[in-house]
Amino acid sequence: MDWNNKENKMLVRAILALETADETRRFLRDLMTKTEIEEFAKRLQTAELLAASVPYSVIEQKTGLSSTTIARVSKWLNGGMGGYRSVIGKLHHHPAPVARGD
Repeated sequence: MDWNNKENKMLVRAILALETADETRRFLRDLMTKTEIEEFAKRLQTAELLAASVPYSVIEQKTGLSSTTIARVSKWLNGGMGGYRSVIGKLHHHPAPVARGD
């Protein structure tokens, strides 16, 4: 993955430019299909559950994701670039910001 190409840099800058929950929802909806958004939300939920040592079988029931997808999330949670752990830490260790447009 080349994070330094023009398109990927622009995507990262676009995400960083978002200021409100409403603005973020609108951008994500324009960027992705409803199914993609739901899939990514389930993957984040899966990462949270894995971090809490919830068994795969329970995660499958809660999210509807396959064991293969859960294993993939586990692989990135435990050996990726630290993105899942960083976000999970921020969601659970910092007070939620006042979401303008929530």
